[in-house]
Amino acid sequence: MDMKKILIIEDEKSISDIIKFNLDKEGFQTETAYDGTIGLEKAQSLAPDLILLDVMLPGIDGFQVCKKIRETSSVPILMLTAKEEEVDKVLGLELGADDYITKPFGMRELIARIKANLRRIELVSSLQNEPSNLREFGNLAIDMNRYEVRKDGVALELTLREFELLRYLAERENKVFSREQLLEEVWGYEYYGDIRTVDVTVRRLREKLEDDSSDPGYIMTKRGIGYYFRRP
Repeated sequence: MDMKKILIIEDEKSISDIIKFNLDKEGFQTETAYDGTIGLEKAQSLAPDLILLDVMLPGIDGFQVCKKIRETSSVPILMLTAKEEEVDKVLGLELGADDYITKPFGMRELIARIKANLRRIELVSSLQNEPSNLREFGNLAIDMNRYEVRKDGVALELTLREFELLRYLAERENKVFSREQLLEEVWGYEYYGDIRTVDVTVRRLREKLEDDSSDPGYIMTKRGIGYYFRRP
């Protein structure tokens, strides 16, 4: 396996050094940046396999860095935040972050999250070499292997997490899943965050899939239980 490159964008040098030390021990190649401007430059020039991104940064804050990266790259972004306010976590997810972890955190948890996200990328790469597995649902066409979605023939830009959630639900039409089940099955590991993560991802998916996201036709809500996919 190639050595995976991880970019750590964290302004507290003591925290950055601890993360770097532990990731180096795990066999990762690490690069660091101590402010948002330099972090964004390195994200664009180094092409890392995953980015650890602090929210509170000098120069450009983590939210703006995330937004800028997402304009050109689908690299996994794991946001680091010392804040407990839910709005900050939700905003990161809305801007395209794949995950977040709240300080203080344990290194075992952080490394588990990193490895889980990298496994996903490897799975995508392996599946994209498989034959097309196209399934159609009304005016929506989903290639389950190639991570491609088209609506009325037009390609949709989904993040990896958005696609995985869509594929999981579409492969199990009309079956209702709780938010906790989706966190376990789609996010793929014991999740320490809150179930609002699912709600945010569903909302972003609806905005891309639906003609009217307030009146969805694909991803439906079962009040008090969770979500399911239906053929319109």
